Amino acid sequence: MREEGYNIAIAGATGAVGGAMLEVLERRNFPIKSLRLLASSRSVGKTLKFKGQDIAVELLDADAFAGIDIALFSAGAQRSLDFAPAAAKAGAIVVDNSSAYRMDKEIPLVVPEVNPHAIADLKNHGIIANPNCSTIQMMVALKPILDKAGIKRIVVSTYQAVSGSGNPAIDELKNQVQAYAKGEKMDAEVYPHQIAFNCLPHIDSFLDNGYTKEEMKMVNETRKIFEDDTIGVTATTVRVPVIYGHSEAVNIETKSKITAAEVKALMKNAEGVELVDNPANNEYPLAIHCVGKFATFVGRIREDESIENGINMWIVSDNIMKGAALNAVQIAEVLIKDHIK
Repeated sequence: MREEGYNIAIAGATGAVGGAMLEVLERRNFPIKSLRLLASSRSVGKTLKFKGQDIAVELLDADAFAGIDIALFSAGAQRSLDFAPAAAKAGAIVVDNSSAYRMDKEIPLVVPEVNPHAIADLKNHGIIANPNCSTIQMMVALKPILDKAGIKRIVVSTYQAVSGSGNPAIDELKNQVQAYAKGEKMDAEVYPHQIAFNCLPHIDSFLDNGYTKEEMKMVNETRKIFEDDTIGVTATTVRVPVIYGHSEAVNIETKSKITAAEVKALMKNAEGVELVDNPANNEYPLAIHCVGKFATFVGRIREDESIENGINMWIVSDNIMKGAALNAVQIAEVLIKDHIK
């Protein structure tokens, strides 16, 4: 690790995840020599605070990465496709939060608590993909079980916060709640239906197989991260009227028997996990309690009595933090510890 620190760029710095990346870098005291904040032309000249200092936003273009060691991207898939290769060519290692490179066979897809070894396999591309937010929290919780008992099948239903669709979706939910309170019409623009007081079994676009892109992301990313295409995975992803914090009901079938008590013991010692499982006192993970926190919260652990080797669990995490910004910064931490001299 360099004593003088590292030159870091954030592409998409003015967005929700870009702002969270700034916060995480500061909260984790990441060793920074210089920080370059990049965004589209409409944001150039704005300032963002980092450790009490105002830093001006610069233009995100192909020439913006000279001298940069690590570039954290959260500017959307198209901008990642446009500019991540240029950043890598300039010598930076890119950690990309978009869907652009996740399923590229030559790009590592990394959750640091699960498969940090994959970071070494850059194949000269200089790009590392950050997984989908709903996939990340599930991987953190399931990795200790995978190691202990193996996993044959995963069935997951998600309850995903509107912040996953960006700030316009947050505004839409708030506006609909206010309109409801006033007895006024609730307009829907971001989503095809009203989201306030409703659940939409529809995240991203529908595919020919009847699943949505979000659901198939969880299927394909899980297999890639766990490095096992034989694991059966099926998902139903649902948008719910929550601002921050994705929740997931996960049912797994393990290869060998593992009890609920054994799973709880694993969760107590699992990296990045906080066990909240005391139903007698109404204690279980809640979206309202995960906001701004780094942990993945796990509870409602119980054996599935319908099959021999089944476990049910409830997993909650801040989708902007661990689901995006924190995971990216953790990848950067692995890079400076083991890979960047």
